[in-house]
Parts: sequence; structure tokens; C-alpha cells
Amino acid sequence: MADPALKPLHALGGEASHVAVIEGLSIRENADVAMASAAARVGRDKDLAKAAKKLVGFDLPGPGEMASRGDWAALWTSPGQWMITAPFAGHEDIARIVKAGLGDSASVTEQTDGWVRFEVEGARTADLFERLCNVDIRILRAGQATRCQIEHLGAFVLCHTAGRAFSVITLRSAAASMHHALVTAAKSLP
Repeated sequence: MADPALKPLHALGGEASHVAVIEGLSIRENADVAMASAAARVGRDKDLAKAAKKLVGFDLPGPGEMASRGDWAALWTSPGQWMITAPFAGHEDIARIVKAGLGDSASVTEQTDGWVRFEVEGARTADLFERLCNVDIRILRAGQATRCQIEHLGAFVLCHTAGRAFSVITLRSAAASMHHALVTAAKSLP
């Protein structure tokens, strides 16, 4: 039996998600996302596409794209591979749910505790990202996503609302470093 005194902690070490609001920019740790990686098995790309559409309700996105419908979202991560996400509440065992939906067309692995996601919102998000990475953030439109380096950390940047709302996903072990980079850049804006 688990010790009732033990409590799960978020990636930044708190019992609740950390939120920083700096000059109209909001940087929020989002722990309410379950993640699973799905990779097509050899020769099963069409089977995976069909099964995934039935499971999530949309076609899996192509390079540089993400897609969502209802609780489900998917991000293209490499040829034949996607990160599939849903709200943690109701999808805590997302790998099992995705595996059941995709069957033997894909290899599925649990990713929730391996990653951290920050929601960055505000009128000056483009100014913030220009200080952090080489992505031309001003041309990204809603539904686009890219992989880049932020402060020497590998990251995915997802555009939800052009010029205003983005997600940054990086390794959980780098949560404090990414948070520091985002907050420091936000504080440095004139």
C-alpha cells in the first residue's frame, strides 16, 4: 500500500502548477497533459492512419503541424511518429488507451512523465521567442509546430493562436532550466 504522506509533484517541484506573469506575459506550467508516442510499424503506415483517425477523430498531422479535436491532440515529431496528447484527467493511462485504439499498427510508449509543457501567452510572445530561439515566430499560424533549441535545450514550440499563445514542450529533467530561460527572457523585454 502506498504511503498516504507521499504526494506527486509537478515538474518544477510544486504541488500545484507554477504560473509567472511578467509585463503581460503569462508563463504557466501545464501538468494536465497526458502524452504517448506512437510510431508506425514497418509497412503499417496506412493501417495506423486509419486507426488513429478512428481513435482521435482527425487525420494525423504532417511535418511542422499539429491537430486537435475534442480531448485529443497530435503533434508530428518525425517521419512515421507522433506525440498524442489528451487531458490527464480521464487519460492518466494514455499509452494503454492509444495502444488499444491503434492495435498492432504502431508501437506506443508512455511519455507523460518524461516531458514538461509550458503555456506562454500574451501580446509580446513574439518578442520573447525572438530572444530565445531561431524560429520565425511571427509567421507561425495556429496549428503549426516546430522543433528547435531554446537555451541549448531541445524543445517543441506549438502555435495555438498566432502571435499570442504557444506551448513549449521539453524534457522534464530540464523543466527548471527552461522555466528560467522563459522567465529571464520575459523580464529582459524593454
